[in-house]
Amino acid sequence: MTILRAVTGNNADQTPARPTSARPANSSMPVVTMIGGGQLARMTHQAAVALGQTLRVLSGTAGEPAAQVSPDVVLGSHDDLDALRAAAVGSNALTFDHEQVPTEHLEVLVAEGVNVQPPPHALIFAQDKLLMRRKLAELGAPIPAYAEVTWAEDVVRFGAEHGWPVVIKATRGGYDGRGVWITDDSEEAEAIVTEQLDKGVPLIVEEMVSMRRELSAMVARSPFGQGASWPVVETVQRNGQCAVVIAPAPDLSDAVAAEAEQLALRIASELGVVGAMAMELFETTDGRLIVNELAMRPHNSGHWTMDGARTSQFEQHLRAVLDYPLGDTTPIAPVTVMANVLGAPEAPEMTMDERVHHLFARMPDAKIHLYGKGERKDRKIGHVNIVGGAGSIDDPNYVAAVRERAERAAHWLSYAVWTDGWDVHGE
Repeated sequence: MTILRAVTGNNADQTPARPTSARPANSSMPVVTMIGGGQLARMTHQAAVALGQTLRVLSGTAGEPAAQVSPDVVLGSHDDLDALRAAAVGSNALTFDHEQVPTEHLEVLVAEGVNVQPPPHALIFAQDKLLMRRKLAELGAPIPAYAEVTWAEDVVRFGAEHGWPVVIKATRGGYDGRGVWITDDSEEAEAIVTEQLDKGVPLIVEEMVSMRRELSAMVARSPFGQGASWPVVETVQRNGQCAVVIAPAPDLSDAVAAEAEQLALRIASELGVVGAMAMELFETTDGRLIVNELAMRPHNSGHWTMDGARTSQFEQHLRAVLDYPLGDTTPIAPVTVMANVLGAPEAPEMTMDERVHHLFARMPDAKIHLYGKGERKDRKIGHVNIVGGAGSIDDPNYVAAVRERAERAAHWLSYAVWTDGWDVHGE
């Protein structure tokens, strides 16, 4: 189900300067600044090129994925106010490929006239899991039982009340399985909490949700108040990382899909989100939806939209932060499957270029997106989209076949080994 409706090359001058939202004198097209030079910024740059826009990136180094391709790069740290100011000069909007920018810096930029999107009063709920849980509870959204952790006894008491195992989370900074600890032992829990609190890491504890699978509802919202959603997808996690996304989620009723999309749109509206937002969900074993986390930026669960939807999440994010009318989110096929290309324990001897050559020879329909990263174990270095042909999302064999091809392609790019035993040089 898709909803589109209104809802209630050269490094830039790094000298700090007072930011302004004025349009550059040499161009009638907008400049958007994205804080962070990772793969999300790189793919947003691709969308900006098609729209005739410029994506300026604030990147830690010139070798980061977006800095390799954007013609407008400011080198500096996301937690340096002067670097943020320099990156904001002359841009029409400032946005993010991660949420780790200090909120107090963003509030200064807003006070100085920078169009920060999403605004800091919304972004804070993607930055701090305790604040997010409190706000979602206030909004009546379904969430797991949780508690703030101030000392080890908080977790022991929570486990006794809600049952073991429990999930301990760092309230800030964790992703892809980092900053998350699952334990069914009170002594282990005490050790984890003591160690992390001693390091100054604030924590929360949550119940371990009995779930059937994980889902994601991806939406976008503009300052005008227009909202749009893509179909709810299923995300498959391995070792705490997203490995596969199936769009739309198979075996999901229209009613539950609509519930998830409407909830994500309502949360985006209530929080004042501008841009793309992913709402990660648990589907419980008894069919309920539980909100896990929010991300206020393009998201791994939306990469399938680059080839499988009429408007990608990256184009939509640009449209939203510039307050353009939002794009059509209709899927172009019954199913699209994205598989992440994750670095092997040891990089294959075969070059990536040769691996791409062989994959195209065997799967000419595979859509490859590589991030310009070096290969190392479990690192996200790219993804593959396979857009399904004729078929039905209600046919498990059809969905499984598309998924198998996507995973086979991604595994080949990671390991230079075909999972079905195909001999590259054989008959």
